[in-house]
Amino acid sequence: MKASPTPGSKLVNPTDHALILIDFQSQMSFATKSIDAVNLRNNAAMVAQAAAGFKVPTILTTVAEKSFSGPMFSEVTDPFPGQKLLDRTSMNTWEDAAVIDEVNRIGKSRLVFAGLWTSVCIVGPTLSALDQGFEVYVVTDACGDVSTEAHERAVERMIQAGVRPMTALQYLLELQRDWARTETYDMTTGIAKKYGGAYGLGIIYAKTMFGASEGAHGASAVAAE
Repeated sequence: MKASPTPGSKLVNPTDHALILIDFQSQMSFATKSIDAVNLRNNAAMVAQAAAGFKVPTILTTVAEKSFSGPMFSEVTDPFPGQKLLDRTSMNTWEDAAVIDEVNRIGKSRLVFAGLWTSVCIVGPTLSALDQGFEVYVVTDACGDVSTEAHERAVERMIQAGVRPMTALQYLLELQRDWARTETYDMTTGIAKKYGGAYGLGIIYAKTMFGASEGAHGASAVAAE
Protein backbone atom coordinates (compact mmCIF):
# COMPACT_ATOMS: atom_id res chain seq x y z
CA MET A 1 0.00 0.00 0.00
CA LYS A 2 1.35 3.40 -1.01
CA ALA A 3 -0.16 6.78 -0.28
CA SER A 4 -0.51 9.51 -2.91
CA PRO A 5 -1.41 13.23 -2.58
CA THR A 6 -4.80 12.87 -4.31
CA PRO A 7 -8.34 13.47 -3.00
CA GLY A 8 -10.63 10.59 -2.09
CA SER A 9 -13.42 9.66 -4.46
CA LYS A 10 -16.07 10.22 -1.78
CA LEU A 11 -15.25 13.95 -1.57
CA VAL A 12 -17.53 16.20 -3.61
CA ASN A 13 -16.11 18.63 -6.14
CA PRO A 14 -17.80 21.32 -8.26
CA THR A 15 -18.25 19.17 -11.36
CA ASP A 16 -19.28 15.77 -9.99
CA HIS A 17 -22.75 16.42 -8.55
CA ALA A 18 -26.01 18.31 -8.72
CA LEU A 19 -27.59 20.17 -5.82
CA ILE A 20 -31.33 19.97 -5.08
CA LEU A 21 -32.76 22.63 -2.73
CA ILE A 22 -36.27 21.80 -1.54
CA ASP A 23 -39.07 23.88 -0.01
CA PHE A 24 -37.13 26.66 1.71
CA GLN A 25 -40.46 28.49 2.06
CA SER A 26 -42.12 30.68 4.67
CA GLN A 27 -44.92 28.31 5.64
CA MET A 28 -42.50 25.40 6.00
CA SER A 29 -40.17 27.43 8.21
CA PHE A 30 -42.89 28.58 10.63
CA ALA A 31 -43.19 25.09 12.13
CA THR A 32 -39.47 24.28 11.98
CA LYS A 33 -38.19 23.85 15.55
CA SER A 34 -35.04 21.72 15.24
CA ILE A 35 -32.97 24.74 14.13
CA ASP A 36 -33.59 28.45 14.65
CA ALA A 37 -34.58 30.56 11.67
CA VAL A 38 -31.38 32.62 11.60
CA ASN A 39 -29.09 29.58 11.45
CA LEU A 40 -31.34 27.87 8.93
CA ARG A 41 -31.33 30.87 6.61
CA ASN A 42 -27.57 31.39 6.97
CA ASN A 43 -26.81 27.74 6.26
CA ALA A 44 -29.18 27.61 3.30
CA ALA A 45 -27.61 30.80 1.95
CA MET A 46 -24.10 29.37 2.38
CA VAL A 47 -25.01 26.27 0.38
CA ALA A 48 -26.75 28.25 -2.36
CA GLN A 49 -23.94 30.81 -2.64
CA ALA A 50 -21.32 28.05 -2.74
CA ALA A 51 -23.15 26.14 -5.47
CA ALA A 52 -23.69 29.25 -7.57
CA GLY A 53 -20.10 30.42 -7.13
CA PHE A 54 -18.63 27.06 -8.09
CA LYS A 55 -21.19 26.64 -10.90
CA VAL A 56 -22.74 23.48 -9.49
CA PRO A 57 -25.92 22.59 -11.43
CA THR A 58 -28.76 23.32 -9.01
CA ILE A 59 -32.47 22.53 -8.92
CA LEU A 60 -34.78 24.80 -6.91
CA THR A 61 -38.14 23.29 -6.08
CA THR A 62 -41.14 24.43 -4.04
CA VAL A 63 -44.43 22.92 -2.93
CA ALA A 64 -47.73 24.79 -3.39
CA GLU A 65 -45.88 28.09 -3.67
CA LYS A 66 -48.84 30.25 -4.68
CA SER A 67 -51.63 28.52 -2.77
CA PHE A 68 -50.10 27.65 0.61
CA SER A 69 -46.36 27.55 1.34
CA GLY A 70 -45.28 30.96 0.06
CA PRO A 71 -42.09 32.15 -1.65
CA MET A 72 -38.70 30.51 -1.41
CA PHE A 73 -36.14 32.26 0.78
CA SER A 74 -34.48 35.06 -1.16
CA GLU A 75 -31.14 33.88 0.25
CA VAL A 76 -31.62 30.70 -1.77
CA THR A 77 -33.01 32.21 -4.98
CA ASP A 78 -30.83 35.34 -5.27
CA PRO A 79 -27.65 33.41 -6.22
CA PHE A 80 -29.56 31.98 -9.22
CA PRO A 81 -31.14 35.02 -10.90
CA GLY A 82 -33.79 34.15 -13.43
CA GLN A 83 -33.81 30.44 -12.62
CA LYS A 84 -37.26 28.83 -12.71
CA LEU A 85 -38.59 27.30 -9.51
CA LEU A 86 -40.15 23.89 -10.06
CA ASP A 87 -43.40 23.91 -8.08
CA ARG A 88 -44.91 20.58 -7.02
CA THR A 89 -47.95 19.04 -5.42
CA SER A 90 -46.07 15.95 -4.21
CA MET A 91 -44.38 15.88 -0.81
CA ASN A 92 -41.75 13.56 -2.30
CA THR A 93 -39.81 15.64 -4.82
CA TRP A 94 -38.69 12.45 -6.57
CA GLU A 95 -42.29 11.76 -7.64
CA ASP A 96 -42.50 15.01 -9.60
CA ALA A 97 -41.93 14.48 -13.32
CA ALA A 98 -40.58 17.99 -13.98
CA VAL A 99 -37.93 17.61 -11.27
CA ILE A 100 -36.89 14.20 -12.56
CA ASP A 101 -36.68 15.55 -16.10
CA GLU A 102 -34.22 18.16 -14.80
CA VAL A 103 -32.22 15.55 -12.87
CA ASN A 104 -31.94 13.51 -16.05
CA ARG A 105 -31.04 16.58 -18.13
CA ILE A 106 -28.19 17.47 -15.75
CA GLY A 107 -27.04 13.87 -15.79
CA LYS A 108 -25.12 13.61 -12.50
CA SER A 109 -25.14 10.34 -10.56
CA ARG A 110 -24.15 12.11 -7.31
CA LEU A 111 -26.81 14.34 -5.71
CA VAL A 112 -26.68 16.68 -2.72
CA PHE A 113 -29.94 17.64 -0.97
CA ALA A 114 -31.07 20.25 1.55
CA GLY A 115 -34.46 21.62 2.53
CA LEU A 116 -37.56 21.49 4.72
CA TRP A 117 -38.72 19.29 6.36
CA THR A 118 -36.09 16.64 6.92
CA SER A 119 -38.48 13.79 7.75
CA VAL A 120 -40.74 14.27 4.74
CA CYS A 121 -39.35 16.41 1.93
CA ILE A 122 -35.76 15.21 2.34
CA VAL A 123 -36.25 11.58 3.38
CA GLY A 124 -38.60 10.96 0.45
CA PRO A 125 -36.33 11.98 -2.43
CA THR A 126 -33.08 10.78 -0.88
CA LEU A 127 -34.34 7.26 -0.27
CA SER A 128 -35.98 7.23 -3.69
CA ALA A 129 -32.76 8.37 -5.39
CA LEU A 130 -30.73 5.77 -3.50
CA ASP A 131 -33.16 3.09 -4.62
CA GLN A 132 -32.47 4.07 -8.25
CA GLY A 133 -28.71 3.85 -7.87
CA PHE A 134 -27.75 7.48 -7.18
CA GLU A 135 -25.09 8.46 -4.66
CA VAL A 136 -26.74 10.80 -2.16
CA TYR A 137 -25.53 13.43 0.30
CA VAL A 138 -27.58 15.64 2.64
CA VAL A 139 -26.52 18.97 4.15
CA THR A 140 -28.04 18.25 7.54
CA ASP A 141 -27.69 21.72 9.10
CA ALA A 142 -29.40 23.26 6.08
CA CYS A 143 -32.42 21.09 6.85
CA GLY A 144 -34.98 21.36 9.63
CA ASP A 145 -38.08 19.74 11.04
CA VAL A 146 -41.00 20.24 13.40
CA SER A 147 -38.93 18.92 16.32
CA THR A 148 -35.37 17.90 17.10
CA GLU A 149 -36.62 14.33 17.43
CA ALA A 150 -38.14 14.39 13.93
CA HIS A 151 -34.96 15.82 12.39
CA GLU A 152 -32.59 13.44 14.17
CA ARG A 153 -34.64 10.31 13.43
CA ALA A 154 -34.87 11.35 9.77
CA VAL A 155 -31.09 11.83 9.55
CA GLU A 156 -30.50 8.47 11.25
CA ARG A 157 -32.91 6.76 8.85
CA MET A 158 -31.15 8.25 5.83
CA ILE A 159 -27.69 7.33 7.11
CA GLN A 160 -28.82 3.77 7.77
CA ALA A 161 -29.99 3.59 4.15
CA GLY A 162 -26.67 4.89 2.81
CA VAL A 163 -27.02 8.67 2.60
CA ARG A 164 -23.86 10.62 3.49
CA PRO A 165 -24.36 13.60 5.85
CA MET A 166 -22.42 16.85 5.69
CA THR A 167 -22.76 20.45 6.92
CA ALA A 168 -23.11 23.74 5.05
CA LEU A 169 -19.60 24.93 5.92
CA GLN A 170 -18.21 21.52 5.05
CA TYR A 171 -19.90 21.73 1.65
CA LEU A 172 -18.39 25.15 0.93
CA LEU A 173 -14.88 24.19 2.03
CA GLU A 174 -14.98 20.83 0.27
CA LEU A 175 -15.70 22.59 -3.02
CA GLN A 176 -12.69 24.86 -2.43
CA ARG A 177 -10.50 22.18 -0.79
CA ASP A 178 -7.18 23.92 -1.49
CA TRP A 179 -6.41 27.54 -0.55
CA ALA A 180 -3.98 27.69 -3.46
CA ARG A 181 -6.97 27.75 -5.81
CA THR A 182 -6.73 31.48 -6.09
CA GLU A 183 -9.52 31.87 -8.65
CA THR A 184 -12.15 30.95 -6.03
CA TYR A 185 -10.30 31.98 -2.86
CA ASP A 186 -11.93 35.41 -2.43
CA MET A 187 -15.37 34.02 -3.20
CA THR A 188 -15.02 31.18 -0.68
CA THR A 189 -13.72 33.36 2.14
CA GLY A 190 -16.31 36.00 1.28
CA ILE A 191 -19.15 33.50 1.69
CA ALA A 192 -17.61 32.25 4.93
CA LYS A 193 -17.25 35.78 6.28
CA LYS A 194 -20.91 36.52 5.61
CA TYR A 195 -22.54 33.25 6.62
CA GLY A 196 -19.89 31.24 8.48
CA GLY A 197 -20.60 32.35 12.04
CA ALA A 198 -17.58 32.32 14.36
CA TYR A 199 -15.36 30.96 11.58
CA GLY A 200 -16.32 33.92 9.42
CA LEU A 201 -15.56 36.33 12.24
CA GLY A 202 -12.14 34.71 12.56
CA ILE A 203 -11.43 35.35 8.89
CA ILE A 204 -12.49 38.97 9.23
CA TYR A 205 -10.28 39.42 12.30
CA ALA A 206 -7.20 37.79 10.77
CA LYS A 207 -7.44 39.71 7.51
CA THR A 208 -8.17 43.03 9.20
CA MET A 209 -5.56 42.84 11.95
CA PHE A 210 -2.59 41.37 10.12
CA GLY A 211 -3.53 40.67 6.51
CA ALA A 212 -3.57 36.90 6.91
CA SER A 213 -4.16 34.65 3.90
CA GLU A 214 -4.81 30.91 4.03
CA GLY A 215 -3.32 30.55 0.57
CA ALA A 216 0.00 32.26 1.30
CA HIS A 217 1.82 28.94 1.35
CA GLY A 218 0.77 28.05 -2.21
CA ALA A 219 3.08 29.06 -5.02
CA SER A 220 0.41 28.70 -7.72
CA ALA A 221 -3.24 27.94 -8.17
CA VAL A 222 -4.30 24.32 -8.30
CA ALA A 223 -6.76 23.58 -11.06
CA ALA A 224 -10.17 22.44 -9.86
CA GLU A 225 -11.04 18.91 -10.77
